[in-house]
Amino acid sequence: MPVAPRYPASRYEPSPLVDLSSKSERERLGPSAVRAFLNIMARWGVRDQDARILLGGMSNGHFYEMKKKPARTLDADTLTRISYLVGIFKALNILYSEKIADAWVTRPNSNRIFAGATPLAYMMKGGLAAMGVVRRLLDARRGGM
Repeated sequence: MPVAPRYPASRYEPSPLVDLSSKSERERLGPSAVRAFLNIMARWGVRDQDARILLGGMSNGHFYEMKKKPARTLDADTLTRISYLVGIFKALNILYSEKIADAWVTRPNSNRIFAGATPLAYMMKGGLAAMGVVRRLLDARRGGM
């Protein structure tokens, strides 16, 4: 039976995966994820209606309750969406000045991925998969993974 090759020793260890199926992990991450999401939406100037779509089509009542009381447990899908948006926010702020980074998602973009639309419109239309594309695009631009 073949033996798997061994990787060379390194002082760097991969980050452990977060188990989003675990309620205790979602309870731990939920409040800070909600605060981060709301802060990013404010910085980008995203309307509440569009922010709800980015979260997967959350209802008005649930969204405004979340805004009033961010200490809540989120489902795995919502946490994943927020994680992508935090990564996009971080990459933009590495690549550009604060002013340009905050405006980037709401400005028409000539990259063929967006076809002249805004990255925000692209992410709203394509959901989680589109957020992943935008995240990979920006990570590639900054030379990260």
